[in-house]
Amino acid sequence: MAKDHGPSIKDDALYEELLKQGNSKEKAARIANAKAAGTLSHDSTKLEDRTRDQLDDEAREIGIEGRSDMSKDELVKAIRKG
Repeated sequence: MAKDHGPSIKDDALYEELLKQGNSKEKAARIANAKAAGTLSHDSTKLEDRTRDQLDDEAREIGIEGRSDMSKDELVKAIRKG
């Protein structure tokens, strides 16, 4: 059974699994809460399946610097690092 992470985490089990996979706490919370709310898009949840522009948008959203000079593969790594 997953630990209760409080009211800010809506899907504790998914949150813990995402942390085990190496995601940052912030990213794990965003994904777990989006899934619990039913707003997680399954169209392109794998980073590798997204376009470079989509990756750049996400990198901008989470505050990754130097993203405009990064390749698609570099963006994927930077986003995963969180």
